[in-house]
Amino acid sequence: MSEEPKNEFRYRILRYTPNPVRDEWVNIGVLLEETAARRDGLLKRTIRVIEDQSEFARVRRLHPQADEGLLRALPVEFDARLREPQGGPTAYLEKLGDTLSNVLQFSPQHALLADDFDAELDRLYRAHVALPRRSRGGVVESTRAWIKERINGVFLRRRVPKLERNIRVEEFTEPGDPLKLDYGYRNGVRGFVHALALGRDPAQPKALAYTAHRIRQRLPECEFTTITEEEPSGDNRRHQFVVRLFGDEGISIVPLSRIDKFAEDLRLRLR
Repeated sequence: MSEEPKNEFRYRILRYTPNPVRDEWVNIGVLLEETAARRDGLLKRTIRVIEDQSEFARVRRLHPQADEGLLRALPVEFDARLREPQGGPTAYLEKLGDTLSNVLQFSPQHALLADDFDAELDRLYRAHVALPRRSRGGVVESTRAWIKERINGVFLRRRVPKLERNIRVEEFTEPGDPLKLDYGYRNGVRGFVHALALGRDPAQPKALAYTAHRIRQRLPECEFTTITEEEPSGDNRRHQFVVRLFGDEGISIVPLSRIDKFAEDLRLRLR
């Protein structure tokens, strides 16, 4: 029999409610917190909010007058607030409902048991916020959230050790840069792994290429791998643009069809 999850967390869903009178909202994020403090006396808590262009498009379809500038600023705001010392994050979250109740609201709090904080955050985001997986013309449409869920499953099954999660890149680029790389590792050199949907927001490959370039200015020997939903097609101009862009920056592309081999190779390197 499999062991029961050992860690207790609590979560709330962040809702965007531009017109409270109509009581209509759309889920735009997940707040996940530990319930027990660690040895340093701190609680781990993270808010993940929408990031894909398709997710912003969904908000606009439901609320044509949505304040997209506000939504795009949330990752930087939340990240800065949750990194404040001692009781700062708790006080901020308690105040949030009062100061932004006309626009942002939290759902009631729920408790759950899980093994891994970051994997559970990805699962909750996929279940409550990310665009649902669907088919169009027989072709499966995928988002970063869906790709990350697949990666998490493979890394767990292959027992890939020593992975960092959600690495902030602002130390390599500019203060306030909201981008976080999905996975990182150290094995003589620093390595980074990031999920990317070839068929989605074309700005994401540019952001990743820029980030890789800036990080290599500080860490010339580092490794970059991006996991994509499919093998880049030679007949797809957007795919080939990404291939050339990543080739210039030394970013390897691994489609999900080859993720098991990549994970096993990484596991052997990190033992």
